[in-house]
Amino acid sequence: MPPRIELRLPDPCLVVLVGAAGAGKTTFAGRHFAPDEVLSSDAFRALIAGDLTDQRASAPAFAALHRALRLRLSRGLLTVVDATSVTAADRRSLLRAAAEAGVAAVAIVLDLPEGIVLARNEARGGLAVPEGAVRRHLARLATSLRGPGLGAEGFARVVVLREPAEVDAVRVVRVERSG
Repeated sequence: MPPRIELRLPDPCLVVLVGAAGAGKTTFAGRHFAPDEVLSSDAFRALIAGDLTDQRASAPAFAALHRALRLRLSRGLLTVVDATSVTAADRRSLLRAAAEAGVAAVAIVLDLPEGIVLARNEARGGLAVPEGAVRRHLARLATSLRGPGLGAEGFARVVVLREPAEVDAVRVVRVERSG
């Protein structure tokens, strides 16, 4: 097991979980954050369409998620976005919301091996995302991590976790923002 990875987060801040479907973003969020701090694209799809897997509900679900994000950040609340966020375009409006609220944005990237992600996704049974979509997520994530990648987008910090043991070794510590 790798040594503990202490992830110090300014409070408040925006935490953007980045990774393919099946990478473990929701599990990570549940382990480290209170349920009311997490805005999940799946949960918003379920609210809008009654089915968290209904991709046709994605546009209105993300519109509602972004409204909730802006409201939470304007109130000075630490907020976690649990969505794939594998492209710069996916992350741009999230970063804009953080900047408008004057809070830091931190990316936590779950860049796990393809075989693990595909197996985890398949194990989700009826909630599994089609394999082709997961492979597209993985390819887009790889593109996002090349070159300056996410670090050049405006995140205060980018943490990339590449193995399940690293994910398990994370300990989140909140640091109150003085001001």
